[in-house]
Amino acid sequence: MAQSQEKPDVEQGGLERKMETRHLTMISLGGVIGTGLFLSSGYTIHQAGPLGAIIAYAIGSLLVYFIMLSLGELSVAMPYAGSFHLYAKRFIGPGTAFTIAVLYWLNWAVALASEFTAAGLLMQRWFPHSPAWIWSAVFIAVVFLLNILSVRLYGESEFWFASIKVFAIVAFIVIGLLAMFGAIPIAGYDHAPMFENFYSDGWLPNGVLPIFSTLLTVVFAFSGTEVVGVAAGETKDPSKAIPKAVHTTVLRLAIFFIGSIAVMAVLIPWHKSGVDTSPFVLVFQSIGMPFAGDIMNFVVLTAVLSAANSGLYVCSRMVWSLAQEGMIPRKLAKTNFHGVPVFAVMFSMAGSLLALLSSVVAASTVYLALVAVSGLATLVVWASVSVCHLRFRHQWLAQGHTVGELKYRAPGYPFVPIAAIVMCVGALVLVICDPSQRSTLLYMIPFVALCYAGYYASVAWRKKRDAADSSTGVTPAGAGSDNGPGTGPDNAGRQR
Repeated sequence: MAQSQEKPDVEQGGLERKMETRHLTMISLGGVIGTGLFLSSGYTIHQAGPLGAIIAYAIGSLLVYFIMLSLGELSVAMPYAGSFHLYAKRFIGPGTAFTIAVLYWLNWAVALASEFTAAGLLMQRWFPHSPAWIWSAVFIAVVFLLNILSVRLYGESEFWFASIKVFAIVAFIVIGLLAMFGAIPIAGYDHAPMFENFYSDGWLPNGVLPIFSTLLTVVFAFSGTEVVGVAAGETKDPSKAIPKAVHTTVLRLAIFFIGSIAVMAVLIPWHKSGVDTSPFVLVFQSIGMPFAGDIMNFVVLTAVLSAANSGLYVCSRMVWSLAQEGMIPRKLAKTNFHGVPVFAVMFSMAGSLLALLSSVVAASTVYLALVAVSGLATLVVWASVSVCHLRFRHQWLAQGHTVGELKYRAPGYPFVPIAAIVMCVGALVLVICDPSQRSTLLYMIPFVALCYAGYYASVAWRKKRDAADSSTGVTPAGAGSDNGPGTGPDNAGRQR
């Protein structure tokens, strides 16, 4: 039986509930707002046109909202660290749970490697004669220390990292609106630009199809919002913090992403938009802001460190959760006196460093395969959350409970999870239809099969070992329950 949600102290195998609502919200924002918005958003406008880009981001925001509603209900009912695979274990199957956890861990481990590389390269703007690897090593040490010392320190650092990014986006939108209505002069215009760039070459200059071709990029740009579910097990009063974080996160993401895209589209002609330079830098330079490049370099560096900080946190909690369940060696679940799973953090950092090494030594083979496999992990996790939501609610009602007993219930059920599943499947279809993305499936399918085979082979080996131990009178070490601790629908929504 799981412990009470109201208890703020040590929970779940040594993890502590130290994070507050503001930490949870900023962690979710920090996991999403990164180089994709600051550097690559101009490419979306260039491909789909101004209105097309806004439509694509609006569809992406809707999918994220559906996923977060489902995740909110599950996380309040069952607030456990590493929640995705625990839900999948209970409502889909242990093999699927293991595969989802490995995919998600790999996704963030590979992302960590790329973030550390990017941080080193960004520093070369200010220190052009210094080797990038030295700066990468410095940032690796900083992120490792932030994660190893205490969960509250991680939450606090992520709060401030994300705050800098949020401030930069708000400033960008405000300055852009002032320039749009003629309050600030902007290079290339002798009048207020207003919405001229939206319709000067037609509302959809490249047609409708680019909206769908860029939709996949947009969906991946929103990956990271689901970190709320991973952090639920270390959050004070999850029944209040998680729903608030869910709604505020999605609202802010929609405003930040769509607001930024709209400002870029208004002030920069779509065919010149951010192909070689960050659209943020282009706008700031066109209004004559001094040191625009340096300011944005600092903001992007902050975004990179924020993503690395969140990445190591998520990786370590996935490892901790797998170890708690007995799917991998239980030693990795041990925590220090601050409630930090030290071995899980070290294991995850080692994995990211190996990925970083492969990006240097075998970029066209090993690293390419890692990137391809991890690329679809977000879609797999999102789809699994929706499936678990459907099965959870079905089992909850089948056991004689009422919806009113749930501390938080997602509005729009069952439309919300069903629509999310349809949209995730649609995104996978886009992968098949896109020749540049299709190769990811060639790596993904055998890797998933390998994960399932590895899990069931380990189960068979453990059963054989336990049978041998019992025949010799040796008491076997306890293994994780197939249903996960306290994750059954009979416990969900009650005081733990």
